[in-house]
Amino acid sequence: MSNEKFIALSLPNIAGNEWKYVKDCLDTGWISSVGSYVTQFEQMVADFAGAKYGVAAVNGTAALHISLLLSGVKQHDYVILPNLTFVASANSIKYLGADPLLIDADPNLWQMDLDLLEEFLENETDEKDGYLFYIKDGRRIGAIMPVHILGNMCDMDRFLSIVKKYPLPIVEDATESLGTTYKGVSAGKFSPLACFSFNGNKIISTGGGGVIVTDDEALAKHAKHLTTTAKASADEYYHDEVGYNYRLVNVLAAIGVGQMELLPSFIKRKKECVAFYKKELTGVADIRFQQELPGVETNGWLFTIQTDKQQQLLDHLNKNKILSRRFWMPMNKLPMYKDCVYVQKKDNSDYIYNTCLSIPSSTSITDEELTIVVDEIKAAIG
Repeated sequence: MSNEKFIALSLPNIAGNEWKYVKDCLDTGWISSVGSYVTQFEQMVADFAGAKYGVAAVNGTAALHISLLLSGVKQHDYVILPNLTFVASANSIKYLGADPLLIDADPNLWQMDLDLLEEFLENETDEKDGYLFYIKDGRRIGAIMPVHILGNMCDMDRFLSIVKKYPLPIVEDATESLGTTYKGVSAGKFSPLACFSFNGNKIISTGGGGVIVTDDEALAKHAKHLTTTAKASADEYYHDEVGYNYRLVNVLAAIGVGQMELLPSFIKRKKECVAFYKKELTGVADIRFQQELPGVETNGWLFTIQTDKQQQLLDHLNKNKILSRRFWMPMNKLPMYKDCVYVQKKDNSDYIYNTCLSIPSSTSITDEELTIVVDEIKAAIG
C-alpha cells in the first residue's frame, strides 16, 4: 500500500460551529472558566444523557476524582474497579489515597466480570455499621466504579441487582460511552454520579474536558463548588474547604457546544463504521468482535477486534500507515498497581490485552479509507 498519509485511529472532527463559538470567546474576552459556553455545554451533555445537571471539569480524570470524593471515598479505602481499563480510572482512586481492588474482565464483553464480582462480594466481604469491608485485611470498600469499556456496557440490570445488596456507592466511569444506551437508558444514568470525557480521541472532543452528570441538585452544586477551588464568596477570596482548580474554561466549552451539535451525526457515522467492519471482517482468519448484549446500543466509539495474530497484524497495519494499537495494559501489569488485590481465575484481562487491537474509527474516516483498512487486514492475516 502506498497511501501518502496515515489513516488515524480516532481524530477529532471539527466540522460545525466550533470556530464561530471560539471566535466569540476571543472577541468578547470571555476565555476563562467563567463564561456562558461552560454552562451551555455542561447542560447539553446532561440533557443528552438524560440527567438533570452537568458540571464541566478540565478532563474526565478530574471528573472521576471529584465524583469519588463526593461519594465518600477516603484514604486507605478500596474502590472496586475492572482490571481492564484506561489508567485514569485507577489514578483517580489513588488521588484520594485509596487503592483499586481489581476485578478481571468478562472474556466476551471485556467489561467487569459480574460472576467474579458477585462471588467476591458474597464470600470475601463483610458488612458492619453500614459499611463494607474486605475480610482479609479489614479495610473498607468505599465505592465501586464500573467502566463502560469502548462504549459498550455489561448487563446493567444484573450489575445493579448485585451491588444494591451492599452499602456500596457507585461512580459510573462513562467516559467512553456518550451516546450508548442500555434498554433505552443512557450511559451515565445508572449511578448518582457519572463522568464523561472529551479528550482528543473521544466521540466528541474539547481538546481536554470532562463532565459530571447527576440528578441530585446538592451533589451538582457541591461538585461545581469543589471544581472552582471551593470559593465561597463572590466578593473576596474566601474558600471554605479544600477545592480544586478543575473548572473547564470557556474557550474549550465553546468547542464542546459545537461538537454537541454534531454528536448525533457522529454516532451515526461510528455505527456505519462498525457495521462495515463487522460485515467485511466476519470469517476473516480468527477475527472476533466484542460481544454486545441484547438491549445495548453502543456508540461505536473505538472499533476493536480480537485475533491471536495480534502482533503480526499490528506490525503490518502500522507499517502501512494504518494507525492501530493494542488495548490498554491491564492495571495489575503496571508498576504502581501490580500489588493491588486482583480477583481473577483465568486472567482474561491479560489474554484480551494480548489479542485485541483497535483500528481506525474516526468520525471523519471515508468509505475509501475503511476499505483500505479492511483490505490490509485481509492481506496481513486473511
